[in-house]
Amino acid sequence: MTGKNETWVYAEQKAGHASKATLQLLGKAVELGKETGSPTVCVLVGSGAQGVPRELAAYGASKVYVVDDPRLELYQSEAYASVVAGLVKEHCPEIFLFAATDVGEDLAPRVAAKVGTGLTAHCIDLRIEKRDGVPLLHQTVPAWGGGMRIDIVCPKHRPQMATVKPGVFDLPVPKSDSNAEVVDVPAQLNEKHFRARTIEVKEEAQRETPLTEADAVVAVGWGAYSLGGIQCPQELAEAVCGTLAGTRPMVDSGWIPPDRMVGQSGKVVSSRLFISLGASGAMHFTSGFERAKFVVAVDQNPKAPIFQVADIGIVGDLREVLPCLTEEIKKQKSSKG
Repeated sequence: MTGKNETWVYAEQKAGHASKATLQLLGKAVELGKETGSPTVCVLVGSGAQGVPRELAAYGASKVYVVDDPRLELYQSEAYASVVAGLVKEHCPEIFLFAATDVGEDLAPRVAAKVGTGLTAHCIDLRIEKRDGVPLLHQTVPAWGGGMRIDIVCPKHRPQMATVKPGVFDLPVPKSDSNAEVVDVPAQLNEKHFRARTIEVKEEAQRETPLTEADAVVAVGWGAYSLGGIQCPQELAEAVCGTLAGTRPMVDSGWIPPDRMVGQSGKVVSSRLFISLGASGAMHFTSGFERAKFVVAVDQNPKAPIFQVADIGIVGDLREVLPCLTEEIKKQKSSKG
C-alpha cells in the first residue's frame, strides 16, 4: 500500500501534452500535500504520451503512474475505470482529484463506485482541516439554490475524491529542473472492457476564443430577456474584445449555447474583465467568475446579490444602460487610437 498517504491527480492529456485543467488541479494538489506531508502523484492513461510525465513533474508531480496501451488511445469508459480503480485498490491513496471535464465527469464516479468511496462533484474550493486530530479534505460546493456554501467531508472511506471545474484554481508556475519517478503499469484488460468503443472523435472548429481563455467575458442573465435578443450584448462583447456567455436560463431559452454557460454546472472563468447583464447573482452563477480580476454588474434591482461581488454596480434598465455603456467604451477605445 505504497500510496496510503499520497495525493493523486488524474492527468488528462492530448497530443502529447497535459491539459491545462490537469495542471491547475496539480498545483492545488501540491498545496494540499504540503499541509498533509504527502507527495503528489499523477495517473496517466492513454497511448503515446511519453513526454507528459516530464511536464507533470514541472508542475509538481513527484511520481507518475503511466498506463500506456494502444487500445487506450481514445477514452473508453469501462477500460479506463477498470485500470484506474485497480491502481487505487493496490496503492490506497488518501486523496484523488479529477478535473470536471467531459472525461473526468464520466470517469470519476465510475472509479468511486468500483472502489467503494464517496465523490464530491463540481467543487469550488478544496482545503485541509483537522477533525479529531485527523486531517480531512474539505470539499466546498454551492448549496440550497446557490444561497450558501457547504463543506463535504469523507471521514471513513478512502480515497477522498472530488471533481473540480477547469479554471477554479490558478495555473502554477512550472519548475524546469523538477523530476518525477515514472512507474510503467501494464493494462490488465480483455474484450469485456471494450464492449462500447469510440470509433471516431470529431471536434467542432472554434469560432471564438474558448470561454476559459477569454480576456473579457460579457454574461447575460434572465434580466436581459427584455432586450429581445443578443445583438446588444454581443455588441458590448465586441467592444471590449471579449466573449459572450450567459446563465443557465439563457442557455435553456436558446440564447446562449451550452458551452458558453458560466457557473457551477458550466464554465469557470478567470478573465481580466467580467460584465454581468441582468443576472441576480445566485452563487451557482457567481462561483463561475470568482477569479475574474474586475467585475461590472448591471441590474435593475438595487438589492440584487450580484452587487455584493461586483467592483462596479450599475442599477438601471438594460435597455437604457447597455447602449450607453457600449457607446462610451467605443469612444474610449477611439480616443486611445
